[in-house]
Amino acid sequence: MGQDQTKQQIAKGLQLYQSNQTEKALQVWTKVLEKSSDLVGRFRVLGCLVTAHSEMGRYKEMLKFAVVQIDTARELEDADFLLESYLNLARSNEKLCEFHKTISYCKTCLGLPGTRAATQLGGQDYEKALFFPCKAAELVNDYGKGWSLKYRAMSQYHMAVAYRLLGHLGSAMECCEESMKIALQHGDRPLQALCLLCFADIHRSRGDLETAFPRYDSAMSIMTEIGNRLGQVQVLLGVAKCWVARKALDKALDAIERAQDLAEEVGNKVRTESVCWVWSQEPKLGQLKLHCLSESIYRSRGLQRELRAHVVRFHECVEETELYCGLCGESIGEKNSRLQALPCSHIFHLRCLQNNGTRSCPNCHRSSMKPGFV
Repeated sequence: MGQDQTKQQIAKGLQLYQSNQTEKALQVWTKVLEKSSDLVGRFRVLGCLVTAHSEMGRYKEMLKFAVVQIDTARELEDADFLLESYLNLARSNEKLCEFHKTISYCKTCLGLPGTRAATQLGGQDYEKALFFPCKAAELVNDYGKGWSLKYRAMSQYHMAVAYRLLGHLGSAMECCEESMKIALQHGDRPLQALCLLCFADIHRSRGDLETAFPRYDSAMSIMTEIGNRLGQVQVLLGVAKCWVARKALDKALDAIERAQDLAEEVGNKVRTESVCWVWSQEPKLGQLKLHCLSESIYRSRGLQRELRAHVVRFHECVEETELYCGLCGESIGEKNSRLQALPCSHIFHLRCLQNNGTRSCPNCHRSSMKPGFV
């Protein structure tokens, strides 16, 4: 398969993807990967596969294609392609809770020399869409020809998230400030909202709730402005955790209820509309975290009926999202095995946690397993 045919097939897959025919799009792109001799085309179709599997919640597959993509970038000996592929590796590892690797790959992104990504794109909508199939127009409007700068801003943001989850809050703050600086310079409202959410989470982790609340309010304002309802779910989840920390459980439950309504709205949109920017798995993952937090609140209050309802919904979400146990690697829900969700929201088979013998989460290493929790 030559260059022209490769380009046609990638465009065909993109049209299928945008019309919500995801599996057919994946089949087209996989066939291109098997038959095309065009290295640039192969690199771009790998980018599409990384994005698609990320949005479907298939993070192991996402990582597999990201690894192949970076090998292709090395063959091309092009700094622009290396920059994108390293960021995809960072994103893949972040999804799999490999935060040290996320930071390492982001640092590699930031250490790469200046790139020419913008001039290669040449202003063609088709080319832009291949790099970011779901948000191409938004990114191009924000950064114009500064594609490498966009990658660097996102690298700083992903580093901030990884550092925060590892408990390195000072480093998280520094990276988030750098990302926010670039976002403000280019009027990138979506990235500004993400940074504000990250700032709020950092302050909450430090116990500085007075500073966290206004950051969450600012993030919610922009998320509402740009129509990012999944982002609003994350903001409300953070707000609920703040209220829990203040022992204001009724206010926490109110925030959780609002977040659940939003997550369900987005989930319904995925099922009823052909809109490519909606992430098919993200609403369910958000609901998982919300049910987990609700469960802990109702358990502390001794309200057994409400507790059971959230436990049932939690397990339904686990089965629907086809998650994998972080210890044994088996798909959660395939077998009738008891599950355990930790306070950090990571999920494992109960037997795997018992056999592992650790007193912290095997994924994020937080000291989240209280005595008698497992």
